[in-house]
Amino acid sequence: MSIKIGLGMAGFPFSGPKAFLRWIDLLEARGVDSVWLSERLVSRQPVLETIAAFGIIAGRTERLKFGMNAIVAPLRDPLILAKECATLDYLSGGRLLPVFGVGAETAPEWRATGREPVGRGPLADELLELLARLWSEDEVTFSGRHFRYEHVSISPRPVQQPLPLWIGGSSEAAIRRTARLGTGWLGGLQTPAQAAPVVAAIKREAAALGRTIDEDHYGAGFAFRFGTLDEPVVEQSATALRRAGIPDPLATIAVGDAETVAAKVEEYTAAGVSKFVLRPLASGDDDLMAQTERLIEEVLAPRGW
Repeated sequence: MSIKIGLGMAGFPFSGPKAFLRWIDLLEARGVDSVWLSERLVSRQPVLETIAAFGIIAGRTERLKFGMNAIVAPLRDPLILAKECATLDYLSGGRLLPVFGVGAETAPEWRATGREPVGRGPLADELLELLARLWSEDEVTFSGRHFRYEHVSISPRPVQQPLPLWIGGSSEAAIRRTARLGTGWLGGLQTPAQAAPVVAAIKREAAALGRTIDEDHYGAGFAFRFGTLDEPVVEQSATALRRAGIPDPLATIAVGDAETVAAKVEEYTAAGVSKFVLRPLASGDDDLMAQTERLIEEVLAPRGW
């Protein structure tokens, strides 16, 4: 497996656009593999819309890849989403890393938009099938429970063929969805011990369907900080994770020195994961930049990650 590490963020932890773009410039200049933005359409706190933000990132960079972690598929129109992704991949020279999920049942978007979360899985299955076909076929005709398309074509198509279609989630339905439709899997807030059986189950299910998913296409994410556990930013993050239902948040955070962060990566690789989204825990723009620079200089560069 080849280890690749990107950086992500929860929400928008910057003072404004200039600070965010300074961070993007750092990732581009220092050879970081990718940047990842999380989806949240309804929020009182600042959160960027991923597709729109990727247009800015794609135009500002030349080599940095960019992925969503993860778009809530049932909230999107498949034709519009397919066209947006194809355009981004085409104009960026093949740098889009799309990841999709069905969203949590308790996500605020459902009630805010008058939609029911019940049935979002089958709807997402149809949508993901449509995306894959629209990205690769000359003309698509489709008749399903939720969508009906007749002789639909999009152009230009994505540079990447096939365009990656990674899927998030760890439920039995998500495992089946990944095995049947996906080209990769990206876990959520999971420990290595929790990720390992999901990776194994996806491989078994894919094999039963006569499919294979590249060994390098299993991903996970965790937060990191060069510092100590008693720092306020670490304690705040741990408290937030506990409120979100994570009983042992420190198992999904790496706090310490470079060896601590690298050891956490190696725990996940032993579980079958080789692609990573690391999120710096920081207080303010300068601290976030410093944490990112230390990750690059002390962890990524010496190990070729």
